[in-house]
Amino acid sequence: MSHFIKRFNYNNNLIGSVNLINASINHGVKCFVFTSSIAVYGTSPELPMTEETIPHPEDPYGIAKLAVEQELKVCKEMFDLDYIIFRPHNVYGERQNIGDKYRNVVGIFMNQILQGKSMTVFGDGTQTRAFSYIGDVAPIIAESIEVPAAYNQIFNVGADQAYSVNTLAESVARAMGVAPDILHVPARNEVMNAYSSHAKVERIFGHRELYALDAGLERMAAWVKEHGARSSREFEGVEVMKNFPKAWLPAASAEPELVKG
Repeated sequence: MSHFIKRFNYNNNLIGSVNLINASINHGVKCFVFTSSIAVYGTSPELPMTEETIPHPEDPYGIAKLAVEQELKVCKEMFDLDYIIFRPHNVYGERQNIGDKYRNVVGIFMNQILQGKSMTVFGDGTQTRAFSYIGDVAPIIAESIEVPAAYNQIFNVGADQAYSVNTLAESVARAMGVAPDILHVPARNEVMNAYSSHAKVERIFGHRELYALDAGLERMAAWVKEHGARSSREFEGVEVMKNFPKAWLPAASAEPELVKG
């Protein structure tokens, strides 16, 4: 989405973060913990991606996240503001906003199922990601401020095992107790394969057993069923309409080419 809401993206992800950094410097904050993203890597020939992989972000969201990372490094040099940077990826779990139709594919799939709709997949669904359960990510971020060895370091954090979006859809359907019903829509411009190594975070924070995909999905599905479907609002501040995915257009104006699969 960030390709089509550039100003909104930079105001929120870059300028908003800089405001917090300024306040941290001015008020003597001990350490600034920043949630970056695997999006900073873009498309990489190196899989899994490590913290040493040279970032080449391919969308404004990744660019904004990388800019904040670089800002924190220079603030350490100039103002001695300690920082910790985490690069999570494809996080899902309880309390996620399943009504956002532009982000968080697991939530989108579950919301569609609750509404009796097909799960929509961009392209052929062979793109791969490592889907990370929130219980494997949030505790490490929360604890990091008490781990001096983590200061002024960057960490990938999340799941190790990559799955195709098609496999994810089948797993979500199973967790929701329904048969898979997938609707393929035209492909969009996105990184095809993205998953990372977590050897560094394990070295500093210790080994932790991660939730298997099915186990994490079952926990989220139970919460989703309890709370019910949510309506999806159209984003009203789209700044660039050229090449905007048809599947994201309001239903009345969208005429996507659909292939049942």
